[in-house]
Amino acid sequence: MIQGTNSDAGKSVLVAGLCRAFARQGLRVQPFKPQNMSNNAAAVAGGGEIGRAQALQARAAGVVPTVHHNPVLLKPESDRRSQVVVQGRVVGQLQAERFGTDRGSLLTPVLESFDIVGADADLVVVEGAGSPAETNLRSGDIANMGFAEAAAVPVVLAGDIDRGGVIASLVGTAEVLSPGDRDHVRGYLINKFRGDVGLFDPGLATITERTGWPSLGVVTWCSALAALPAEDAVALERENGSDTGQGVRVAVPMLSRIANFDDLDPLRLEPDVTVTVVPPGQPLPVADLVVLPGTKATIADLAFLRSQGWDIDLAAHVRRGGRVLGLCGGYQLLGRTIADPHGAEGTEGTVDGLGLLAVDTVLVSGDKRTAPIRGTHIASGQPVTGYEIHIGRTDGPDAERAWLSLTADGAAPVPEGATSADGAISGTYVHGLFADDHFRTAFLAPFRGGGTETTKNLGYDATVEAAIDTWADQLAVELDLDQILTVARTR
Repeated sequence: MIQGTNSDAGKSVLVAGLCRAFARQGLRVQPFKPQNMSNNAAAVAGGGEIGRAQALQARAAGVVPTVHHNPVLLKPESDRRSQVVVQGRVVGQLQAERFGTDRGSLLTPVLESFDIVGADADLVVVEGAGSPAETNLRSGDIANMGFAEAAAVPVVLAGDIDRGGVIASLVGTAEVLSPGDRDHVRGYLINKFRGDVGLFDPGLATITERTGWPSLGVVTWCSALAALPAEDAVALERENGSDTGQGVRVAVPMLSRIANFDDLDPLRLEPDVTVTVVPPGQPLPVADLVVLPGTKATIADLAFLRSQGWDIDLAAHVRRGGRVLGLCGGYQLLGRTIADPHGAEGTEGTVDGLGLLAVDTVLVSGDKRTAPIRGTHIASGQPVTGYEIHIGRTDGPDAERAWLSLTADGAAPVPEGATSADGAISGTYVHGLFADDHFRTAFLAPFRGGGTETTKNLGYDATVEAAIDTWADQLAVELDLDQILTVARTR
């Protein structure tokens, strides 16, 4: 089990890299994360959803993603409430004040899923969440040491040197852990090191002397990881490209409950496309396209968008002839009204949307669709694949000009999404569309004056695969993989 001294220590990509590295040794490898808190989710075959990071880890391991790779997914709806997804299905909501007591009941399905995943594996690489040093969360814990204890899983602790204070964070973690929890830790690694690794040898000696844990390696900064999806929205602000005023300019308002923002990754990797994620307090810049991303709290984020003045910026963008695409919750924001008759997101009621599409949305509690899809982009005729994760039904005059036509085995095509009469405003519930190179080419062609040359040079799937392989190669050199396997066998 890879745990970290803090959030964003690189646990997700470490697990992905280890899955690929060990799979290339001929082992049957499976990833696992008992509890994830993220609004970045992936729909899996057969229905259900898991964290996007676990879908990436399954890809790295060469296995098909399943709901058992991430049995508990908490999707924040506000600062004090999260939707709870267990083994792929929504089971209710978890309030902050009951967080410590209610989590314990989730240990049973977590261990059940762990057994299912482990039954088809030589090695399971488990990802922790946050930090085990958060002793205030230890009671009822299923994400870190609580799981390690219940499943008898040995732990490797990752320290993030890029943040500074890594010696203190590792030694401090050892100090606050109970003796029983400390015994689960069999070694540590340093992640995100820049510079001459030899200069840190005295630091390793200090950590080992103070903790008794052996070092399993120092992992240096890997620029190839920029091609992989980020799990946490905090990474968005530091991924903005430099707007040179040339090429295709895409602006994305960073909603307070932004979800599935990895939809943007394939666009971000295009060399002639600048994706600017606009943080709160900043106006939307002049752009060719504004993308309203997914959100876990549509009505609340509509109010947030207006509080930033982005509705005014968006209206000016449309008057200048700019185009707008709404994805999932962003699609709902574009409509005339959003109704929540049963309080699916909290307070019952109906609010006025942005009014850029002649459609109306009704949020239907308990009617959540999570499924992979395939179909056709109507304007270009290009085949598309992706996935849906949403509640709500959207209809209206602009929905008669569907954006996609979805197909299923043996069923008639189903129109999906909406387009304004002038074609400038579109919305869809489908995520993951831009990962397809041919569709992305067709979508970007009007912004490029009809040209397709740049996209032909970018194979998104191949780029992701190459990044995973590069990362796995690096881990094989910088970590003691044999010792990590020895640790795993001590279970």
